[in-house]
Formats: sequence, C-alpha cells, structure tokens
Amino acid sequence: MLSVVLPTYNEEQNIEKAYEAIRDVLLPEGIELELIYVNDGSKDESLLKINELVGSVSDVKIVGVSFSRNFGKEAAILAGLYHASGEVCAVMDCDLQHPPETLLSMYRLWEQGYEVIEGVKRSRGRENPIYRGFANLFYKLISKAAGVDMARASDFKMLDRKVVDQYIRLPERNIFFRSLSAWMGYKSISVEFDVKERASGSSKWSLDSLFKYAIGSISSFSTAPMQLITLFGVFFFCFSVVLGIQSLVRWFVGGALEGFTTVILLILMVGSMIMVSLGIIGYYLSRIYEEIKARPRYIVDEVISNSKN
Repeated sequence: MLSVVLPTYNEEQNIEKAYEAIRDVLLPEGIELELIYVNDGSKDESLLKINELVGSVSDVKIVGVSFSRNFGKEAAILAGLYHASGEVCAVMDCDLQHPPETLLSMYRLWEQGYEVIEGVKRSRGRENPIYRGFANLFYKLISKAAGVDMARASDFKMLDRKVVDQYIRLPERNIFFRSLSAWMGYKSISVEFDVKERASGSSKWSLDSLFKYAIGSISSFSTAPMQLITLFGVFFFCFSVVLGIQSLVRWFVGGALEGFTTVILLILMVGSMIMVSLGIIGYYLSRIYEEIKARPRYIVDEVISNSKN
C-alpha cells in the first residue's frame, strides 16, 4: 500500500481536490492507497472538511491527524509518516503544487528497488520575485552548509518503509526533512517535476515565516554559522597583525600616528562582529536548550479514519 502524507494548514478548499486528483491517478493503476491529512492547527474549516471526507469516502483509506495547535510543517510531516501504514510513503503538498502524476513515476521506481525517490524542481512556476530571490539564497547557503546540493530540492519525496522507520526514530527535536532524507543515504534516485499553480487559495508562507524557517533549517542541520565566527577571528587577527606592523614601522621612523577616524571605524566594525558572533552562539545555545528540554515535537488532539482497523 502507498501512504501519501499531506501536511494541511488552512487548506479547506483543497482537501477534497487533493483526494480526487491523487485517486484518479493511482487507483486505475491498481495501487492500494492511503491518504493521511495532518491538520497543523488550521484556523479555517480544514478539519471539518477532513472529517467529511473520512465519512464519505470508501475507495481510499483516509486518515486525519489533528494537532492541538500549529507545530509547523516539519512536525506535520513527521506525524504523517508516524501514522502511515503503507510499505512505501510519499510526502506532498495538499495544494497540488506537487503534481500527482509524478507519484506514479516515483512508485514505479520504488518497485524497481529504489528506497528514496527525491522530487526535484525542473521549474519553480510563477513566484514572487522577492520570494524567488530569497529561496535561491537560502538553497545556496544550505547547500554550502550541509554539503548536499539543495538547489532544486523539495519536500516531495517517496520513501521505502525501512527509511521511514529510521526517520521517525531520529531523536532530535529540530529536524529538516528536505535534507535529512538525503543525509540518511539508502538507494536513491531523483525525479524532475514542474511546480504547478495552487489548486485553490494562496500561499501561507510570509517572508518572515520563510526567514525563520531558513534560519531554523540551517542551524538544525549544520554548524557552519559557528565556523564563520572562527573565520571572522582569523581575518581580524591577520588585519591586526598588519596594522600593528605598520604602526611600529611608522613609530620607528619617527612618523606621527594618525587615523582617529580609522580607529573609530575599526572599533565599530569589530564590535559589530563580536555582537553578531555572540548572537550566533546564543542561537545555537537556544537550540541546545530546546533539545535538552525534550518536549514532544507535536501533540495530537485527534485521529480519525474510515478504516475499521
């Protein structure tokens, strides 16, 4: 059975559309199907629509997992994979920007023995230019930090059961599904897809939430920002050595030391670097604090299903 995890946040218009689109592609191919909607604290009627779908559908197994509040997409993906019962699991967006037709290609590759099938973006579709620029910058940073090419990466993936079991066993609280699936290894292959327009509604991501997501993702997967502090220190040490030698030479030859403005600028620059470095260290300490508290990554308020099992 193929389990498809659909993280859901304020997607009331797309609940039924996602079911119909995925069903129409996979059922004619004789693929047993399970859809897992994870309601991530939606403020609209998403939960009601999921309940209605559970009560009216019999040709596909529908599971609804509802959080007690909004815990974020990463938590929704993890919860969906935890409640999935299929031999293979896929993760895709509920707004159908990830084309259901690609699921069939992924499934055939899984049948051939591949254990991680990565959906990579051939094109990103129509996007806000500011969002596109921010996304490109983020992927360059995370690719450099993680050592994994994330330029066209997405959350659209299909994982074998044993990969899913290993993923949900990971003890860390701050997770980044998009890169961890590549980090885990296993026999993998990529499938290209074109990002489609949303079936209904508008994106729930703001620039502020994207920025927070980017910072959290980089810090949860890499210590590269901490290493930048060392690079800053080496740079200013070399600069201070050169400046010190210059000052000593001018003193020995009897030249007056000048540059009050330069000294002030250096103090401001070094002070700024120190504050930035302390901020980076403080951020990592806060992440360590969150890990040590070991609070659950999500709280499930309700699980509903049209299955009797």
